[in-house]
Amino acid sequence: MISRILTLIYKELWAVWGDKKSRFILIIPPLMQLFIFSFAATLDVQNVSIGVVNRDNGERSIELLARFQGSPVFSHITYLDSVDQITPFIDNQKGVMVVSIDEQFSRDLDASAPAKVQLILDGRKSNTAQILMGYASLIVNQFSQDYASVVSVTAPTTTLIQRYWFNPNLIYYWYNVPSMVAILTMVVALLVTGLSVAREREMGTFDQLLVSPMTPMEILLGKIIPAIFIGMAGATLILIAGIFAFRIPFSGSLILLYISLFVFVSSVVGVGLFVSSLSNTQQQAILGTYLFLSPSVLLSGFATPIENMPHWLQMASYINPLRYILVIVRGIFLKGVNTEVVLENLWPMAIIAVVSMLLSSFFFRHRLE
Repeated sequence: MISRILTLIYKELWAVWGDKKSRFILIIPPLMQLFIFSFAATLDVQNVSIGVVNRDNGERSIELLARFQGSPVFSHITYLDSVDQITPFIDNQKGVMVVSIDEQFSRDLDASAPAKVQLILDGRKSNTAQILMGYASLIVNQFSQDYASVVSVTAPTTTLIQRYWFNPNLIYYWYNVPSMVAILTMVVALLVTGLSVAREREMGTFDQLLVSPMTPMEILLGKIIPAIFIGMAGATLILIAGIFAFRIPFSGSLILLYISLFVFVSSVVGVGLFVSSLSNTQQQAILGTYLFLSPSVLLSGFATPIENMPHWLQMASYINPLRYILVIVRGIFLKGVNTEVVLENLWPMAIIAVVSMLLSSFFFRHRLE
């Protein structure tokens, strides 16, 4: 029995690795996606174009605008001649924000009266607008404090000191790359497993397996083990790229990470084999794979917090293995989480892996009958 399973495992691995196109697909696209998503899929706000309406043109307003010019966030500042130009500037998306300074700004400051600065933001880009509001408010508040200290006006006595744990410089790809380790591993494992049985059926070699001395369980194990091995190899490749190419700090246990990835890959392989068992062609298998892949990423908490989703979607996310592995991978990378935290997220994945394997085994045997 073992020799037959090992023979099938060797055959599966050679079917993937022996083909140049398959080798290319397993190595190059995941690395390309890692680099592209790590830099492109970012919520950082940089190099933003804004507009300025300065109706004051006094010394104080010029000093305030100089602070906006000196900020690395704002790469290009367009000076508008009048308030009437604000609407077309925002409507035509020439900028996300307009800073409007009242004509009494410098005079009010010199008279120790409240001076008004208006920020008009493009609400169509809600996330960017909120972040820019924070940046602009920080610049204006700092200007106000500095001015108060210069003219000997009582300034606020409370100082807010910000400190960011685990990612002190708020480098966004420190968040992205660990997540990509899990997401791209899932893509590789799903594609390899999803195409496995469908490819055999399409090429006509699956019938040869059926007339061989191998039992359905042996055939099933011969499909599962290579897929897990390839998935773990892909995870290792992405992990190495993340640590050495992106210099992401790795603070936790490598053993705990690999145990978690093994359970995660097993659950994904079960889903992939389930899809492959129901598919007659590789095209059907690819469509079925992406039918599972897209909701999994959306419900994982990668792009948006799960807590912000409707309650029924939060409940649906509990059967998503990607939800748990993202917590583990980020935690091990950046926080060095202990075994207890890992186990809290590991046992739901283990249940999902067992259920998916049992379901895929049932449908696999059912299709053989």
